[in-house]
Amino acid sequence: MATLEELTNRIRAAAASDAGVAASSLGKSIKLDLKGQGVIHIDGAAVTNDDLPADLVVTVALNDLAALGKGELDPTRAMMTGRLRLSDMALAMQLQPKIQSLFAKAA
Repeated sequence: MATLEELTNRIRAAAASDAGVAASSLGKSIKLDLKGQGVIHIDGAAVTNDDLPADLVVTVALNDLAALGKGELDPTRAMMTGRLRLSDMALAMQLQPKIQSLFAKAA
């Protein structure tokens, strides 16, 4: 399992790539709340571990985030079992293809 620092660096690299540019083109920020293991804040190509406000907050454990990125955990199942929580379901649905692409590159 990747550490918070490793995952942050992977997401930073993915956000700087074409997939990240596409995700940031919607003008929304995303915060990954890793359930006491830290946070990753994504705002365009800027990726930090600062606990800043965001348009969408995704609450998920670090190991579950890695499993989601690798396609080993189904997002719907994760939500139904409480392993994944979203602050704004409508926004999450709008951003879902971009987020999935970003996390797949980071996995």
